[in-house]
Amino acid sequence: MTADLKVRPPGRAVSAAPPLRRSRVAPPWWFVLPALLLFAFVVLVPSARGVYYAFTDWDGLDPDFAFIGLRNFIDILDDGDALQAVWHTLLIAVAVTVIQNGIGLLLALGVNSMIKTRNFLRVLLFAPAVITPIVTAYLWRNLLGPDGAVNSLLGTVGLNSWQQDWLGDPDLALWMVVLVVVWQFSGYSMVIFLAGLQSIPREIYEAAAIDGTAPVRRFWSIVRPLLAPAITINLMLSIIGGIKLFDQVYALTGGGPGHATDTISTLIYKDAFTLGDFGYSIALAVVLTVIVAVVSAGQFTVLNRNEKAAS
Repeated sequence: MTADLKVRPPGRAVSAAPPLRRSRVAPPWWFVLPALLLFAFVVLVPSARGVYYAFTDWDGLDPDFAFIGLRNFIDILDDGDALQAVWHTLLIAVAVTVIQNGIGLLLALGVNSMIKTRNFLRVLLFAPAVITPIVTAYLWRNLLGPDGAVNSLLGTVGLNSWQQDWLGDPDLALWMVVLVVVWQFSGYSMVIFLAGLQSIPREIYEAAAIDGTAPVRRFWSIVRPLLAPAITINLMLSIIGGIKLFDQVYALTGGGPGHATDTISTLIYKDAFTLGDFGYSIALAVVLTVIVAVVSAGQFTVLNRNEKAAS
């Protein structure tokens, strides 16, 4: 049996079938509903309920409490310890942000060079950032104690007049907290700056060197604008972390001596779990949240504007 064969004329190519086009269909909006419900249950509802407690006299245990309006917030304005804690919080945040990022940038510029030990130095300088903050604080509390290693070292080299009660002196304790935080997280800032530096093409450095641009001028006019995203990230992380600081302060000084190193976070803990005044402590937490939101939003707006101008 023979089959009829259709002969293709010579010289004519077989046209390929047109590809099937898949139309993009947006998923139904209710696909995101389970995630939204979980987020509302875990975050939004507890937060809203917590804000409500800030307007009550709740003691944390008694199911019966009264709505007292703005009295807790008015008490904050009349509380010298609370106002001092707000000042300490802002001072620590600004000092940590400036010093930590300044040191981190210098370290990043150093380990971004072609020195042979740059990889070892990167690991060594970043290592403190992976240690738990509470462990770091207890380590430094022993080092800075009256009989600690710092005073012993000063006595060994003949600098007995420099020996201090570093954590017991109200004029020094707050700066010791800043020192510990900067020591631990400067390497963290260094890594972010280093990532930004390594994203800059080498040709830009070489062209600037050929033009005879001085190193300081080269950094300010060429490297700094290209490093703007890394600067934005580092400043945001530093200022928010400094405002919320609790672990290092509580482990180093417990807010003392007196109230010399109290921050909003340590005062919240003391008022809630020592004095049992949960309504007042939650009001302090609301104030802390507002400060974080305002400062971070303002800083982000300014940095984002500068980043766009630099690009």
